[in-house]
Amino acid sequence: QVQLVESGGGLVQAGGSLSLSCAASGRALSRYYMAWFRQAPGKEREFVAAIAWSGGGTLYADSVKGRFTISRDNAKNTVYLQMNSLKPEDTAVYYCAANPSSVSRRSVAYDYWGQGTQVTVSS
Repeated sequence: QVQLVESGGGLVQAGGSLSLSCAASGRALSRYYMAWFRQAPGKEREFVAAIAWSGGGTLYADSVKGRFTISRDNAKNTVYLQMNSLKPEDTAVYYCAANPSSVSRRSVAYDYWGQGTQVTVSS
């Protein structure tokens, strides 16, 4: 079992930056492929970014490519999402997720989820 806890959300103006963290407990994070998803009100959960267990491979949604960066520190059992040049359409609850098998854009591939952290971008 892996427990995930996100932090770092908040309110920011358009063009600003936020850094999200996802702290894992229960098992070593190095065993898992990690991802960030987000869900805006009235919309389905969507993929944001994913990272391989080694940190060597990453995937990004086209909507965030070039603005967001996913990274991990296995020694600290933590995954990060640096978000720059934020837009109002980035407003959502952001979730981190873990799976032991592969990097994936599909939410069904992920076995463990955090409770989410709210990101609100004002125009």
